[in-house]
Amino acid sequence: MAPETDPPFRRIAADLRRRITSGELAPGARVPSNRRLAQDWGVALATATKALTVLRSEGLVEARPRVGTVVAAAAPVTTAPQPASPEGELSRERLIAAALEIADAEGLAALSMRAVAARLGVAPMTAYRYVTSKDELVLLAADAAFGEAGYPADPPAGWRPRLELGARTLWSLFRRHPWLAELGPVTRPLLLPNLLTHAEWALAALDGHGLPAATVLDIHVLFYSYIEGLAANLEREARAQAATGLTGDQWTDTRFAAFDTRTAAVRFPVFTRLTAELAEGYDLDLDTLFESGLTTLLDGLTPRIEGKN
Repeated sequence: MAPETDPPFRRIAADLRRRITSGELAPGARVPSNRRLAQDWGVALATATKALTVLRSEGLVEARPRVGTVVAAAAPVTTAPQPASPEGELSRERLIAAALEIADAEGLAALSMRAVAARLGVAPMTAYRYVTSKDELVLLAADAAFGEAGYPADPPAGWRPRLELGARTLWSLFRRHPWLAELGPVTRPLLLPNLLTHAEWALAALDGHGLPAATVLDIHVLFYSYIEGLAANLEREARAQAATGLTGDQWTDTRFAAFDTRTAAVRFPVFTRLTAELAEGYDLDLDTLFESGLTTLLDGLTPRIEGKN
């Protein structure tokens, strides 16, 4: 146990280290969140974050996307905390990488300049030498995320295969970084270079079919909104699961167990009949729904794009 004279973050880290090495917190178990630690220890959020950063640097814990911080599977025990990174090693790239890690693991709401600085082991104000604000950091992280996948130099033949590739590429990025679906409404487009790369790919597929410019842009907004709108449920489900500890299936089971089917049969006959016909339940899989919806969307656009209407 750390001496009382040690800084609060070292005392928190020492307590968690003891709980991990003693087996009280087993591999894979969730470690108290930085907010919970801040409440329990009566410290600032940045102090709690710094304690988790120490344990992460020792290999005792790891950030698991959309779950939080968990005990590492077979982490070596290092009793001496790693020193904070010298300010000279800090860079905009490291800030962006840390921002991505936080947003992926804890969601966009947890991303702040203070949290990023704590993760990197530097003073909060140091980060402002490289980015001007949290808003700028969020946009930089988003641009980096959208830049993780690109397109071939020779596109597939035909507008539809090209849009299909664009849709699946974007979906994979939203899958990897669900918080991207929370950046803002399509009525206020983000002119991020790497996001525009995806837009350019889709617009080039729609170009050259004799459609007015406004129609091409409208179709692209519809196309992107479909992907982003469905992806928003990835982040919502991750938050709900983190808050309740229940998967979507488990949560649904608890609701249906308390559902009054007799009353529902009178008020909602179609819903009751359809659910009753699903002997093995209804598996709402977002990846399957994405593919089905993409086919339906492109089928509907075909007459308009190919001039058959």
